[in-house]
Amino acid sequence: MYLNPRIVGSGERTLVLSHGYGGSQAIWDMMLPHLARRNKVLLFDWDFSSAPDAGEKGEQNCYTFSRFADELVALMDEMKLSGVVYVGHSMAGMVGCIASVKRPDLFAHLVLVGASPR
Repeated sequence: MYLNPRIVGSGERTLVLSHGYGGSQAIWDMMLPHLARRNKVLLFDWDFSSAPDAGEKGEQNCYTFSRFADELVALMDEMKLSGVVYVGHSMAGMVGCIASVKRPDLFAHLVLVGASPR
């Protein structure tokens, strides 16, 4: 699940900035003023504290790249975004790769920053 989604800036190009495990959208704070001058920027926090009472659907409680990719796609659909430049840090890099295979229409480019291997 994702938390606190927000869009900052304006422009024709949309950047999606996605932090790695244990981080928050605050990792982008130093770059955000510059990036938001010419781009629309989506920031959000991953919810790495999934509830222990997932019931019968315990697999939803698992940390998997595929689950996070599905959540990323859902967020982008909810925000009505497509053709974005996705910037994924650490594990979010692999999440973006998987999401882009599932829904290539949502992504124009992937920027992987210290991406973790599968």
